[in-house]
Amino acid sequence: MTHTGWVIGARGLLGRATTEALRRDDAWETIAPEPLPWSDDEALRRRATESVTLLLDRASASGGSWAVFWTAGTVVTSSPAEAMAEELRQFRLVLDVLAETLAARPDRGTGCLFFASSAGGVYGGSVDPPFTEFTDPVPISPYGRFKLDAEALVEEFSRRAGVATVSGRISNLYGPGQRLEKMQGLISHIARAQLSPAPASIYVTLDTLRDYVYVDDCAALIVDVTAAALAASASEGPLQVTKNLISGQSVTISSVLGYFRTIAKGHPHVMLGSSPASALQAVDLRLASVVWPELDRRDHMPLPAGIHATLSDVLAGIQRG
Repeated sequence: MTHTGWVIGARGLLGRATTEALRRDDAWETIAPEPLPWSDDEALRRRATESVTLLLDRASASGGSWAVFWTAGTVVTSSPAEAMAEELRQFRLVLDVLAETLAARPDRGTGCLFFASSAGGVYGGSVDPPFTEFTDPVPISPYGRFKLDAEALVEEFSRRAGVATVSGRISNLYGPGQRLEKMQGLISHIARAQLSPAPASIYVTLDTLRDYVYVDDCAALIVDVTAAALAASASEGPLQVTKNLISGQSVTISSVLGYFRTIAKGHPHVMLGSSPASALQAVDLRLASVVWPELDRRDHMPLPAGIHATLSDVLAGIQRG
């Protein structure tokens, strides 16, 4: 049986890697409609309806199931509250379109919605690490609350539409493919700083612990956890799954800087400082996963190798202009 997938946000770091992971998997085929037009609600609704219809038609023709992968978003931890509210509103609009289109399709088959959430955001104020899927999420930043609100929309959609859902709480994502104008995450920032006059600023202590997951490893996990949710839902009914998508190895910022020192053969181009925003960053963000742990038993990209790949990609991007 073939699954059919639609990746929303396929031009971004995670979306592009997820699309490639689906294409490498013989159990999946993908649709590639035009990107959603975020600046016009009517056009957004129309394009989303067309895309969902195409997805369901392809799945019906192949006799398989379908999945929507939500990897879209321009909001980052430093975004203003207005931007987060607008992105949440557009997310709700697309979910409404998906639910309405499904309601009109008796041949809808089995489906799943995957949503890319943030482990660092939702567990920022939680206690007793390592944090698992059964840890009470306690966001301490607007970004964390935004992600938790989006997860609530996903659960409400599941109940309303009768569709399986997966909220993947992703740790610190990194790897090649980051747009230089939207650099997120410590590793990407340091990689760019190594190749530019401006240093990367670090506002947290060097013993801060984070789990760094390479983008291709994360994408493979996304595909596998979605396939598992589809298989389980076919026999048990629509499931609502939350899973931490992680490497399983937490390292200090000091260790990350040590890797850069070895790879770049020089001191990392960073500057230590202080900021009120550092109060919104947990020092110990160790993570673990106890939901479908068999999916985590795989080799992950070693952090030094992933940093080298990221650094090489940033250099190539700068050379391309």
